[in-house]
Amino acid sequence: MTVISTLSVPLLIALFVGLGLLRRVGVYDCFVEGAKDGLQSMVGIIAPLIGLMVAINMFRASGALELLGNLLTPVLDFLKLPADVLPLALLRPVSGSASTAIVTDIFQNLGPDSPAGKIASVMMGSTETTFYTVAVYFGAVGIKNSRHTLPAALAADATGILLSILVAHWMLL
Repeated sequence: MTVISTLSVPLLIALFVGLGLLRRVGVYDCFVEGAKDGLQSMVGIIAPLIGLMVAINMFRASGALELLGNLLTPVLDFLKLPADVLPLALLRPVSGSASTAIVTDIFQNLGPDSPAGKIASVMMGSTETTFYTVAVYFGAVGIKNSRHTLPAALAADATGILLSILVAHWMLL
């Protein structure tokens, strides 16, 4: 099995180059053109990505996340959402790496089998990094007006968050 996995990529490259040569396609020229397109996509993605990362770090460093958690305590109690999971619910639509750091922190401090750990696990699988996805993919293809994409995606995230709480309480707690 290791021989197959070791040889699969070189064999695929050789296959594509061989087919290109048989069809008399300028393989190197196609490669250079594809690499050029890839670099142009990267340049289009980098500015929104940097802005998003700066905004996330400013939000966390300012203490606004903690303040929001304190303000939402009655809602959290009603939803039976542990306060430790609120940062995950708020940052999951924005940043995958921040979400992973929050879940890791929950696991280290409370344990993966704690109510917060179980809810966080279900929430990570039920939601998407919406703002990141929209910024990267829409930026890559040059879409300026996202129209209904963001509201629909955020509604899906809210549904995923609420249902992850419900499912975790129903099946796991």
